[in-house]
Amino acid sequence: MVRGTRGSGAKDRGNRVPYVNPNPSNNVRGSGAKNRGSTGSTKRGLSNLGANYKQEELDATARANDWKSKSQNKKQKARSRNRQFESLRYPVARIDTDSDYLEVKVLEYSAPGFEKSQSGQALRLQSSSESINQEKILGMVYLPIPESITDSNGVTWGEDRLNGFAAAGLGIANDMITAGSIPDAITAGANRTKESVGQLLGDKNTINATNSVFAAAAVNALGAQTSATGILARQSGAILNPNMELLFGGVQLRSFSFNFDFAPRDNNESIVIKNIIRAFKKSLNAKNGSKDDNSSGLFISSPDIFQLTYKTGGKNHQFLHKFKPMALLNMVVNHTGAGTYATYDNTAPVHTKIDLTFQELNPIYSEDYEDGQGLEGTGF
Repeated sequence: MVRGTRGSGAKDRGNRVPYVNPNPSNNVRGSGAKNRGSTGSTKRGLSNLGANYKQEELDATARANDWKSKSQNKKQKARSRNRQFESLRYPVARIDTDSDYLEVKVLEYSAPGFEKSQSGQALRLQSSSESINQEKILGMVYLPIPESITDSNGVTWGEDRLNGFAAAGLGIANDMITAGSIPDAITAGANRTKESVGQLLGDKNTINATNSVFAAAAVNALGAQTSATGILARQSGAILNPNMELLFGGVQLRSFSFNFDFAPRDNNESIVIKNIIRAFKKSLNAKNGSKDDNSSGLFISSPDIFQLTYKTGGKNHQFLHKFKPMALLNMVVNHTGAGTYATYDNTAPVHTKIDLTFQELNPIYSEDYEDGQGLEGTGF
């Protein structure tokens, strides 16, 4: 018990078991309170309880404990089923028709599966962006426009090489594959081979290149480490034409980083900041199903995802870029944003910084700029 605090440590009123009268028909209110010094009245009060009053009292206590346990389980199950949270906004101020802000919509992830894409292409699978139910919102967070707004689009290109010998071989194989029948394939292969050999023999460096190949093989068999290209370059000052090209290699997923500064101006705003941080943390992490009665614990579920939108009042921003649904990869919270630890009277930090790193679930394609959000502002 802490001195100076009335009742602290004295009773645990939050965990009291509701009293159940074991024998309500035989009890008279106040019967045991009067004439405490009279032995006769005490005996009469005890006789009214009956012979099994102790067992009845234990049974009543057991029923009360069972009721309390079921009540707590119902509350826990209700919390596990309802993962939604109220909309949060920082700073806590009215949003006018000309107010610019970042809307963060928290959505439940839905696996894309193996369904056909809604684009109608027979061999294209639907993407995560198509499978996600944009109406199943877990919560909304409204944040100020970041100090730095950037977007980057990129694809993968890489160099590729194909020398004359490989090109000749590919030409022969292509003629044989595209022939209508086996005899035609043999004839086409023979003709293309004869043509390629004639062209190779017409080049004076072909003999040198052939000799370099055999020379390199013979020298390497004795333990040397050389190549036909090196020998050819030393012998004739020439190498095989690599026919180098920069070729398209694939698409990329965009990443975005955001930095936000929180400085509460009153107690209510400090609570809002705390709830915003909790909402991001809870949605970032995977779910192990421990609050779900139907889960065996063998699997874990995907975290929630986010749909970010730059807004002006109630409309989408007409000049800034758009986002596809994104996953929150990393979150860093700095509770000493001012460089030193300082709090208000309610222990809320005076300055908090959070860094969020998102990555889109699907790549951007050229067709995305021709419909939907792609038509707004600068597109994606």
